[in-house]
Amino acid sequence: MAQITLSNLAHTYVPGGAHESDFALKTLNHVWEEGGAYALLGPSGCGKTTLLNIISGLIMPSHGRVLFDGVDVTALPAEKRDIAQVFQFPVVYDTMTVRENLAFPLKNRGLAMPDIQARVALIAEMIGLESVLDQRARGLTADAKQKISLARGMVRESVNAILFDEPLTVIDPQLKWELRTQLKSLHREFGHTMIYVTHDQVEALTFADTVVMMHEGRVLQMGTPESLFETPAHTFVGHFIGSPGMNFFDAQIEGCDAMIYGQRIPLGRRYKSLSGRTQVGIRPEYIQFTKEGGLPAVIKHIEDVGRRRIVHAEVAESLVKVSVPDGYSFDTTMDRIRFNPDKINIFVDGWRTEGEAL
Repeated sequence: MAQITLSNLAHTYVPGGAHESDFALKTLNHVWEEGGAYALLGPSGCGKTTLLNIISGLIMPSHGRVLFDGVDVTALPAEKRDIAQVFQFPVVYDTMTVRENLAFPLKNRGLAMPDIQARVALIAEMIGLESVLDQRARGLTADAKQKISLARGMVRESVNAILFDEPLTVIDPQLKWELRTQLKSLHREFGHTMIYVTHDQVEALTFADTVVMMHEGRVLQMGTPESLFETPAHTFVGHFIGSPGMNFFDAQIEGCDAMIYGQRIPLGRRYKSLSGRTQVGIRPEYIQFTKEGGLPAVIKHIEDVGRRRIVHAEVAESLVKVSVPDGYSFDTTMDRIRFNPDKINIFVDGWRTEGEAL
């Protein structure tokens, strides 16, 4: 296990790239603690896999350094970094049995056979492969082959980190929850430093202790799943996290109130004079329908999503989504919406600003 330090790290695929727009990975400085479970989350093309491959040694960064426990490994090739990596599509040896696939990286490192057998049996049981250990990989399903890849990534006890590049892409949806749970259990059991790349917020938020939210090559926020949900650092984080994402309204901020479409909305904090584009951000879960106060709203349609309903409404020029829990009743006379003041976030030019306690 290793503490991973990214120092002034940046990368461009453009020869001689000098402008910020040329960089697939903008300059970043972060320290990822030993034994942490991290998720790199963001849409396709945001730089997640580029960053992962720089850490693993598959890509040499254009600028900056990568350090493991304070030791500069930037110039070291992948095979010298003591990293296990699981790719998006299964990489297995078809002519070998499942047992032989799992034992292969341990044999290469000269472990004694009893130790190999014990470790393979333990990981196979935790991943759910014990029943097929003596079958050849060639005849197995894509799901089973990816489970082999996951198990082989976990089988080594002494590694600096285990990297996962969207490892559940080919997995049947019904098995994804099971495998995410198993990976979480393996992390708790063995304490490896794990970095998990995904564009799926459910995977990221259920797997990771710390989520690294990326957009257009930049890390926008690094924090707990709760902090990304409750206090997103940027409007993109608020929009991306949540189902549905955060609602945004252009507003004028006046101390502990916001003016939205001529209506005064109380805030849970006090703000000094703000310059730039100011917006109020509020989660659908923290909006209520009411008969008085708040903003006038016109209900357009209601979407039933199981234990809750998503109400699509229109407020002046804005479309708003409100999450209504199962059993909550409202009628057409409830034609206004009210925000929970303590759950309102204020953004200036896209970035969240912190107010003062009332």
